[in-house]
Amino acid sequence: MINAMTVDVEDYFQVSAFEAHINRQHWDSLPQRVAINTNRILDLFDHYQVKATFFTLGWVAERNPQLVRRIVSDGHELASHGYQHVRVTEQTPQTFRQDIKLSRKILEDVSGQSVLGYRAASYSIGAKNLWALEVLAEEGFQYSSSIYPVKHDLYGMPEAPRFAFHSENAPGLLEIPISTLSFSGRNMPCGGGGFFRLYPYQFSKWAYRHINEWENQAGIFYFHPWEIDVDQPRQHNLPFKSRFRHYLNLSRMENRLNKLLSDFSWNTMQNVFLTCRSNNKS
Repeated sequence: MINAMTVDVEDYFQVSAFEAHINRQHWDSLPQRVAINTNRILDLFDHYQVKATFFTLGWVAERNPQLVRRIVSDGHELASHGYQHVRVTEQTPQTFRQDIKLSRKILEDVSGQSVLGYRAASYSIGAKNLWALEVLAEEGFQYSSSIYPVKHDLYGMPEAPRFAFHSENAPGLLEIPISTLSFSGRNMPCGGGGFFRLYPYQFSKWAYRHINEWENQAGIFYFHPWEIDVDQPRQHNLPFKSRFRHYLNLSRMENRLNKLLSDFSWNTMQNVFLTCRSNNKS
């Protein structure tokens, strides 16, 4: 079973947890580390001969065109993460359409590659704004990975299907939720990010084996470049919960990634969910 490896290409100061503490207008004045960290990830993927999907902010692509070109030249898939990491819950249908069109144009102009996929900032598509899937379909996106079928204080749609599905709002668009485990009728997150840093690695390994071998499904893993960066500038004005979530076990992340890349087979979202599905249908 081949799983999908994904990277949300954003810098440490662009995360939703820092929205109230770091002004977007100050981003250009802050030390930028996204290129250094993403190049480290590209080297790591090259070592394990893994191809991945890089959901990249338009803001990052504008300032790091060489990084985007390396992602593509190394054989990875480039996808959209929006322009400036604004949650869909904070946008109207009109501003959302403008955002995805702008970010996609930037990514395609810089890379010369078609962008087929989209991931919302902080998985901010859910039950109250499924109109966003319709807009994505109208703009020509083939898939989205923007719904996390869990209950969480910042995001989540626990009633959503756990595996890839077509929404009634956008039957032409494939929505590919982040991986979860089902326990006693509730979904438990296991798809990466802070949860991967929180759980012991053996639990994550067991979870993906369960999804692959018992449920016969491909898993999806995600993480951010800043999660391998123990030297990133620390923010000191954060509430405890935000500080805990962001900085927990950063020093263990790269070692765990090495194990994950070695223990499982990985490919891009496009190859796992579009190409393979198309081949199976034929």
